[in-house]
Amino acid sequence: GQDFFRKAVLSSYENRCCITGLDNPDLLVASHIVPWKDDLVNRLNPMNGLCLNALHDRAFDKGLITLNNDYRVVVSRSVDHELITRFSNIPITLPRRFLPGREFLEVHRSSIFNA
Repeated sequence: GQDFFRKAVLSSYENRCCITGLDNPDLLVASHIVPWKDDLVNRLNPMNGLCLNALHDRAFDKGLITLNNDYRVVVSRSVDHELITRFSNIPITLPRRFLPGREFLEVHRSSIFNA
């Protein structure tokens, strides 16, 4: 199932990181908004996914960045590195299909993000 999820998410974002535009598939991750372990029903739902480069995937998983309801990057106040902070308040590139679910983003902001 994870192979389906990766293919669906990456193709929706045209194989580009939605934050940086990086287009090297070896460095792209189909990142779960609500972690795989926390939502059995939506594990393979492409609306619970973002195409991120490896650095921003890790930052997202660790709660250092999130997205607001306008699909803009929100950076934790605890982050002071320019590779992350430079994208603060920048809108992501939206996918051709499978728009990230706002309900998943709300869970990420309330349960994972470290404001």
